[in-house]
Amino acid sequence: METEIKIWLSDIEQAIYEIDGFLSEEKNFYKFQKDIKTKRAIERNIEIIGEAVNRILNVKPDIVISSARKIVDTRNRIIHGYDAVSEDILWSIVIKDLPLLKKEIKTLLME
Repeated sequence: METEIKIWLSDIEQAIYEIDGFLSEEKNFYKFQKDIKTKRAIERNIEIIGEAVNRILNVKPDIVISSARKIVDTRNRIIHGYDAVSEDILWSIVIKDLPLLKKEIKTLLME
């Protein structure tokens, strides 16, 4: 695998690690809703993940990342239409998509 792809995969892994660190073990949506700093930090890390995924897809379009298009689209909505990304969407990504993405990235980094 190309060095730049491994760097981007590592960036994704680091962003997921940071998101996990921002949330308590219980992953409480109501606490998340009230914590503007955590929401902004998670948004920023989703931007980073989306940008890295986009770069990877441009270099290696056949790479297997389950929610790749959704991740890139969310990154674009955050950056270009900040009011179009609801707390519900962010939370859904954190709870449903990131655990799978984390596994996929670890697997890709081992190749």
